[in-house]
This record gives sequence, C-alpha cells and structure tokens, in this order.
Amino acid sequence: MKPITDVRVVKTTESAFIRPFSLIFKQGGNEIKWDLIDSHNGVFVIIYNRTRNTLVCVKQFRPGVYYKSIPEYDRPKDGLIDTEKYPPSLGLTVEFCAGIVDKNKALEEIAVDEVREECGYEVKVSDMQKIISCRAALSTAGSIMTFFYTEVTDQMKISKGGGLVHEGEDIEVVEYTIPQIRDIITQSEVLNGSSSFLFGLMWFLTNKIVLNN
Repeated sequence: MKPITDVRVVKTTESAFIRPFSLIFKQGGNEIKWDLIDSHNGVFVIIYNRTRNTLVCVKQFRPGVYYKSIPEYDRPKDGLIDTEKYPPSLGLTVEFCAGIVDKNKALEEIAVDEVREECGYEVKVSDMQKIISCRAALSTAGSIMTFFYTEVTDQMKISKGGGLVHEGEDIEVVEYTIPQIRDIITQSEVLNGSSSFLFGLMWFLTNKIVLNN
C-alpha cells in the first residue's frame, strides 16, 4: 500500500456514503431523540483458496479505526494529526473482501465484482454460496450485511487486485493458513479486525474445516 501522510480532521458537509439524521419517537409517553446514520447495505465474501489451503483476505487503512486508536484526550477536533506520535499503521485492518450495495445488481453479482476488484479472482455468480444476512451498527444505522462464501484456485487469478484506484481504494491482498486463523480467534483482543471478520473466521472453521475433517 502507498504511504499515508498529512492526516487531518475536518468537518463533514456532505457525503455520498452516509447521511446523519435524527429520529424522534415516544416510548411510554416519553419523547426520545435518537441520532442515526443512513448508510448503504453491504456484502462480505469469505474466499477460500483450495490451491494453497488459505483464506484470502484484504488489508487496508480504515480512518475510523485509526482515529479511535488515538486516546480521546489527544484526538484533535480539527486540523492535523501527529502521525509521528500516532502512525497510520494503527488504522490498518484485516477484513474479508467486501463492498457496499450501491448498484442496481443482485447481491451475488456485487459480490463477484468485489472479489475481482479487491482480490483479483474471476468467480461466477453460481460460485457464491449465501451464508446469512444480518443487521450491523444496530444503534446508529441498522444496515443489512450479507455474507457469501466462495472457493478459488490459483488458476482463477486474473489480476493482483487492490481495489479501484479511481474510488480511492488501496488494498493489499493477504492470506491466512488454518493454524493462523485458529490463532486469531483465540486471542483476547483483535483490534485490527471487526466482529464480522471474526464471525466469518469462526463460520469457516465450523462449517468447512470441521465438517471436512
């Protein structure tokens, strides 16, 4: 990935991806105001490479993770962040291939596009096994996230992946062996991974590794 520099905090005036708003309602006669974010639904794809017996994942810089890695007393409300004191590596996460639902396509088609763009593998819609759809960010968004599973081989690799440059993506493809996966889920803290990532790892070990052994 390219180096990250000149990190600064600014106020958001408009966004193509989220819309903050509030919902006011009465519960038991009491009026309640709840701040929310209107955001896209998404897809996650658990990719298993049969050739190397690994899970194909992605590493990328997540600004939200980076910002929350800075102690609250030292987080600037605006202006530059001291990247010497708080290196951008604090914001690097490991995730499954994923994307937002912002196209007029079936979820399986969006998942196929993301696998090609982020990880460089050519898969078919028929290769996508739906695992589950569930809610995310329950208190602020309630978006629907749909998980898929697919298998690839080295022969299906058509590019290095890395995401779409014109959309600002800069993604590194990484792979994990079965022992490495087991090691991750036994840690008491996994601060560079999300709950959806850990769910996917556990699903894979339970439904693909255990059942095949």
